[in-house]
Amino acid sequence: MKGQSYDSDVSDEQWVLLEPLLEPESKKKGGRPRTANRREIVNAIFYVLKTGCQWRQLPHQFPVWSTVYVYYRGWRVSGIWQQAHEALHRKVRCTTGRKETPSAAILDSQSVKTSQKGGRAALTRAKK
Repeated sequence: MKGQSYDSDVSDEQWVLLEPLLEPESKKKGGRPRTANRREIVNAIFYVLKTGCQWRQLPHQFPVWSTVYVYYRGWRVSGIWQQAHEALHRKVRCTTGRKETPSAAILDSQSVKTSQKGGRAALTRAKK
C-alpha cells in the first residue's frame, strides 16, 4: 500500500463492493504473472479521472502509469467498467428500497425542442 492517500482513493467499504466486479487475477492469459495491486490500479485510475492529470503525470506512489493505463483500457474495452457500473447501480437501487431496474421513464417535450425546419437547414441562412 502506498504511503500517501488521496480524496479519490477507494474506501474499504467501496473496495468490498468493487473488487468482485473487476477481472479476477487468475483470468490473465499468457505473459508474466501480475504483480500490480488491483486496488492501487483502481486508485490511480480514479486519481486521473478526478484530477484530470495526464497518465504520465501520475504521482510516483501509484503503479507505473503505463501499467495503470493498460488496466484501464483493458477493462474499458472488455466492458468491465460498464458491468461494474450497472451492478453498483442495481445495488444502490435495492438498498434504497427500489426495484433493481426502473419500470418507467418520463420524457418532457420541453427538453427536446427542435426548429421548424430542423437539421442543416436550420443552421444555414437562406440566400436572397
